[in-house]
Amino acid sequence: MRKMTANARVFPLFLAGLFLLLFFGCSTGFAETVTIDDRAGLFSEEQIQTLQQEAAKIDEKIKGRTFIVTTTEYIQSPEKFSDQYLLKAIGPDENGSVLLLDMGNRDLYVSTSGNMIDYVTDSRKNSMLDDIQEDMRSASYFNAAEIYFSNLSTFVDKGVPGGHYRVDRDTGKITRYKTLTILEAIIALVAALILSGVFFVLMKLKYQLKFGTYKYPYKEKSSLQLTDREDKLINSFVTTRRIPKPSNNGGGGGGGSTTHSSGGGTFGGGGRSF
Repeated sequence: MRKMTANARVFPLFLAGLFLLLFFGCSTGFAETVTIDDRAGLFSEEQIQTLQQEAAKIDEKIKGRTFIVTTTEYIQSPEKFSDQYLLKAIGPDENGSVLLLDMGNRDLYVSTSGNMIDYVTDSRKNSMLDDIQEDMRSASYFNAAEIYFSNLSTFVDKGVPGGHYRVDRDTGKITRYKTLTILEAIIALVAALILSGVFFVLMKLKYQLKFGTYKYPYKEKSSLQLTDREDKLINSFVTTRRIPKPSNNGGGGGGGSTTHSSGGGTFGGGGRSF
């Protein structure tokens, strides 16, 4: 009886310990990256809360995450740092964007992933960076952060520009992005309704069917013949050509987004010094 009593006491303790281990283990493994990672101390607590609220609205629209990270540490490559920061925070090719404010090297960089690559085209990105750069030079750090979120929200609301495409800066490969406008969707719907109506009227006039009484004599008019057929591939040809890299004209062709690969993901973006 004493042995049974001891086991009965130890077993609940074992379950409790296992529960705590799983709970804290999962919490540590799936901890989310904070929206405003202010390592350089550029913002007040009130400003951080305001920026977090603005980011939350954008996150809901894009079904992803947007971030700001500030630092005073030495960063050899703002592009690589931003890409890897975003990659660790949301995963490869997920929807998101991060603004890096590097106070040590006086650099700023915006990295985009997923659908944000298409929303933040080269021309939109350059316009946004111009405004952020101006505020960073005048030490208006909170205004610069607000411009970042305000521009992202505007870009998402406007949608992906017509004729948009992605250009891989390393290979020159161009990927077209097809968007269906509201007018095109309405025209397609109306055309489908008209065609289906015309088809119905023609079939009704041709056969003069009386629904519910007509039966097709399928047994008398049906037949099936099977034949053997064999196809042989005689020869095949593959033609390849290298697409030249786009010229660096600043605007990226209006609706285009220049991309690159880093750490298993595809990213867009760019940066400036201030």
